[in-house]
Amino acid sequence: MGIVITVAQQKGGSGKTTLAANLAVALAAGGHRVALIDTDPQGSLGRWFMARRDAAPAAGEALEFSTASAWGVAYECEKLRRGADFVLVDTPPKADADLRPALREADLVLVPVATSHVDLWATEGVLDLCRREGRRAVVVLNRTRPGTRLGEEVAAAARAMEADLAAATLGNRVAYAETLGQGRAASEGRRSPAARSEIDALCAEILTALDKA
Repeated sequence: MGIVITVAQQKGGSGKTTLAANLAVALAAGGHRVALIDTDPQGSLGRWFMARRDAAPAAGEALEFSTASAWGVAYECEKLRRGADFVLVDTPPKADADLRPALREADLVLVPVATSHVDLWATEGVLDLCRREGRRAVVVLNRTRPGTRLGEEVAAAARAMEADLAAATLGNRVAYAETLGQGRAASEGRRSPAARSEIDALCAEILTALDKA
């Protein structure tokens, strides 16, 4: 049975879809069978998948894609687990009862946090739901600016939370937004070796964390 990774964050614009798409491509490149579920009514992950399929049909076929309502995610996860090594679930920007079904299905919850105190504050609601559901959460710092005071403050505050903090971070790079709109991952861009290294490091860290779970 496949492993379910739910990507959740209360605040919009935190990079949930970017994280889910880039991780999916990295896992598939590593030889894993990967499925995606978009439960966000905005449908950003679905639009990314369709753009990917239109631009390169073979690339689209390497991933399985489905949509679900909040309460239909359990059925979709059960179905996709049978044929996939990993099922990645992208969720709406909220932390309420509608998020709980996606958390209950998760073997691991990834919580992206952009480098700002506002984004970090919004994380508390998601982490609280994870604790109530007994799910392990890993905070992933996104759009980081190394060497800045703000970045150091947010990282320190994130470490103080009752959740794991990923050592790997995603930088504030145009490559992530640019490639997402093209149906690609940053690792597939010609001028994004740094982004490729970041995603590979995060992917390796997640696989190690799951082995130890």
